[in-house]
Amino acid sequence: MLDVIALPGLVWVLAATFAAGLVYGFTGFGAALIYMPVATAFVAPPLAMGAFGLSALASFVTLVPQAWQQADRPNTLLMIGAAILCAPLGIWILRTTDVTVIRWVLSGITAGTLVMLMAGWRYHTVPTKSLRAGIGAAAGVMMGSVGLNGPLVILFQLGGQDSIARSRANTVLFLTITSLSLLPLMMLQGIIGMEAFWLGLLLLLPYAGGTLLGRALFDPEREALYRRSAYMVVAAAVVIGLPVWS
Repeated sequence: MLDVIALPGLVWVLAATFAAGLVYGFTGFGAALIYMPVATAFVAPPLAMGAFGLSALASFVTLVPQAWQQADRPNTLLMIGAAILCAPLGIWILRTTDVTVIRWVLSGITAGTLVMLMAGWRYHTVPTKSLRAGIGAAAGVMMGSVGLNGPLVILFQLGGQDSIARSRANTVLFLTITSLSLLPLMMLQGIIGMEAFWLGLLLLLPYAGGTLLGRALFDPEREALYRRSAYMVVAAAVVIGLPVWS
């Protein structure tokens, strides 16, 4: 625990965690997009990912109870199961790939998400269970490899016909549960140790505070504001996450 408290840049990691919680509480996604680029400037990506996964516990108190009532639970749980099953493949990629390559991939994925969102892409058919499982599986691989389980799910939710309130609730459930699964999965593969657990405990309080504030700011009647905020979150993550800043 003392080693974690002495980490260089810990104050910035905590600040990024609060900002990530604020964004997550408002939009229902984007926490990792804000947190990961800042945290990986001070700690190794596996440690940053594992610790942030544990901080998802806060969302079970601040966001999940409300989201559970509003979400499409059967289909969202299907996607969650597929993501958790496929996350070990992503973790293997993380273990065998250079960190700089991972950061470039992270930036590319977020940039692609932004382009698709701003282009106004929508689908008008009812997604099949196979498609939902496929989206969840791909998101699980991304979660394990670059710490981003959100972009594909965000695009899938915002591209559909659900209300903003239901889309946000679906995304909150998916991201919270899959993120929490990441820490034990990474520990089982021996990629991180107890240091990630202790750092995750330190992140719980600022993350909880951020999510509560973000939830208070969310208004389901203001869809245009919600979408613009989502675009700004993804755009900021693209710029901050570019490896050139290293």
